[in-house]
Amino acid sequence: MHHPSAEDRRTPTVNDSSAPHDSGSDIGQAGSIGDLESVEAEPAVASALFGHQIELARRYTSNLVTRGEELGLIGPLELPRIWTRHILNSVLVAPLLRPGLVGDVGSGAGLPGLVLAIARPDVEFVLIEPMERRVDWLRDQAAELDLENVTVVRARAEEVRLDRPLGQVTARAVTALSKLIPMTAPLLIHEGEMVFLKGARVADEVTAAARQIKKAHLRDVEIIELGAGVLPEITRVFRATVD
Repeated sequence: MHHPSAEDRRTPTVNDSSAPHDSGSDIGQAGSIGDLESVEAEPAVASALFGHQIELARRYTSNLVTRGEELGLIGPLELPRIWTRHILNSVLVAPLLRPGLVGDVGSGAGLPGLVLAIARPDVEFVLIEPMERRVDWLRDQAAELDLENVTVVRARAEEVRLDRPLGQVTARAVTALSKLIPMTAPLLIHEGEMVFLKGARVADEVTAAARQIKKAHLRDVEIIELGAGVLPEITRVFRATVD
């Protein structure tokens, strides 16, 4: 299998993205390890969403709950909603992906990049993350989970150099669309897609990014709502195609 540029393979991180805030960073406020009794139990729907990959999803989630908090990748306040707000919120995007090369910008703790790589072993992923601490975590997790479809690159999205362009690019809790669109458009092939998990104010972001949408020659711009009746909160996705 052909992989994108340098920096070792395999890596994951946790960003806060059921999509409320857009600040490409660690989830919640990091602190001392919380009471594991407060960790959200796996919802019954998880098995249906991950299918035969559910065991890998469980291992990753367990690692995130224990080591992720120790490493400051996720705060204790996120533990009671780790599955619904983070893991399942991310995996809902999996059906929107197509075979080929998908880049995840600002992968952080591995949300959504690692979660999607677990759910879609038929898709090749390159996780793009600038911070060394997060990169180390992502690589360790990808190696431990034996995710051969994952490559980790340490770089800022604006500066990354890939061996080949992306068919799709994902992001979660990174920044506003007005910044995210010009940051990621150059990474995509013609007809490539942006698939960004966003918050409740995504419609306002689309309006504010009108100039960037036009400049990037985006078409088929839409806001998709996923998970209604499945999760407590709707997952909102901004999707657009580079013309």
